[in-house]
Amino acid sequence: MAEQLEFFPVPSPCRGICQVDGRGYCIGCLRSRDERFNWMRLSDAQKREVLRLCYQRRLRLLRQQKTSDDPDPQQPSLF
Repeated sequence: MAEQLEFFPVPSPCRGICQVDGRGYCIGCLRSRDERFNWMRLSDAQKREVLRLCYQRRLRLLRQQKTSDDPDPQQPSLF
């Protein structure tokens, strides 16, 4: 498959936080160690794939936080 011509480089998702969670992902940008260290060597298509993976990780993290933060709805008392 031919790679699409890009006019602008794919920007790094780094937010300058650079701390790793328990699973090995940066808590700022959600990239793995390899994804962070090899960012400059990746093609634009590979960078877009990493960004897609980061987006999926973020959605998963938000779902986990939502389920842990929302208590079970309580039935109001009748008395």
